[in-house]
Amino acid sequence: MSDRKINNSKTKVFTLIIVTIITILILIGISVFWLKQNDYVKENLENENKISEENVIEEQFDRIKEYGIFGEYYEKAEQKLETLTIEEKIAQLFVIGNSANTDYTELQKYQFGGYLFFKEFFNEKTEKQVKNKIEQYQKASKIPLLMAVDEEGGIVVRISNNKNLSATPFKASSQIYNNGGFEAIKQDTINKSNFLNNLGINLNFAPVVDIANNPKDYMYSRSLQQDKDKTAIFAKTVIEASKGLGVSYTLKHFPGYGNNADTHIGSSIDKRTYEDIYNNDLEPFRAGIEAGAECVMVSHNIVTSIDDKNQASISSKVHTLLRDELNFKGIIITDALNMGAIRDENTIEDAIAKAITAGNDMIILSIDKNTTDKDGSKITYQRVINAVKNALNNKEIKQEIIDEAVTRILAWKYYKEMMLEI
Repeated sequence: MSDRKINNSKTKVFTLIIVTIITILILIGISVFWLKQNDYVKENLENENKISEENVIEEQFDRIKEYGIFGEYYEKAEQKLETLTIEEKIAQLFVIGNSANTDYTELQKYQFGGYLFFKEFFNEKTEKQVKNKIEQYQKASKIPLLMAVDEEGGIVVRISNNKNLSATPFKASSQIYNNGGFEAIKQDTINKSNFLNNLGINLNFAPVVDIANNPKDYMYSRSLQQDKDKTAIFAKTVIEASKGLGVSYTLKHFPGYGNNADTHIGSSIDKRTYEDIYNNDLEPFRAGIEAGAECVMVSHNIVTSIDDKNQASISSKVHTLLRDELNFKGIIITDALNMGAIRDENTIEDAIAKAITAGNDMIILSIDKNTTDKDGSKITYQRVINAVKNALNNKEIKQEIIDEAVTRILAWKYYKEMMLEI
């Protein structure tokens, strides 16, 4: 072979090697480029997802800041609200009390927001009977019901005085505190919550955080019987201990009962100064609210230093104090509207309209076959619904007020995990 041919062959081989190397380098460069591009895209996607998650968290924080502890569930509540008829919205505003004469077949037609069970409901029933009944009522309701009792302990026990359900009744808060301090109060709340939750009860109208130090005071036996500071710790302890146990607790009776008379019987006038109430009676409510209280019950006392014309439960000034001064964003509920202090001065229609416009989210009413208004006329479930519808039609109540209250109630029920399936 000639030298020229050999050189040509070497040149071709060399050229091929160079081309191969260049090709490999190009491929490596392309691979590196795409890998970097993929990393860039992946990093951007991760950043976008992170930003998206941060936005969701920020939105939830904003809702909680604006609407309180139920804020995370307001979006769901608003969506649910849009599916309700006006009658269904109105019904959510009421917790209906029962008696031995309650017609539950009639009651269940109206899809009220909740039921309040008194002693008669539990008398002589076994645990299985109570659980089956409450489950039956829940299944009959499109929106899960608040199942409420007054299980304060001491002289106010609706369930634990039934020996079929509890070996001993729950003790008064003052007795528990005197025997074991706040640790005993905490344990009692846990025991009570587990007891109620087991039966299907998810709302307790307790604790009484009114300050009463005189044995002659009407509220003395139901109170802690301590000063404002200890009563504030009591409120905080109960609310914190109840969390996660399936039962909500209710601070009562705002703005503090003081030494006033029994409003079950008739009108009661509280003549204490605003400074006295503000500096003493509000402290337990403030402490309980800061601890995460979900519900506050308002009394029927006329507190002259705040509103000398209306009972607290139907006073917009009292509700403004609770919302604005104490920054409470949970559920405000009346004491029962057919108690003497309200019934003696208002028709049921007037009382309901005043309660809603004052700022209550929910109204307690005890209605059975024998319930009558102050003029002797019969109070029925339909009459209650019509009272609100007529007030809406007459512009006594704004639709926005109803929608705001019902949204808060629904958000509460989502928060309580009652409505997660609907």
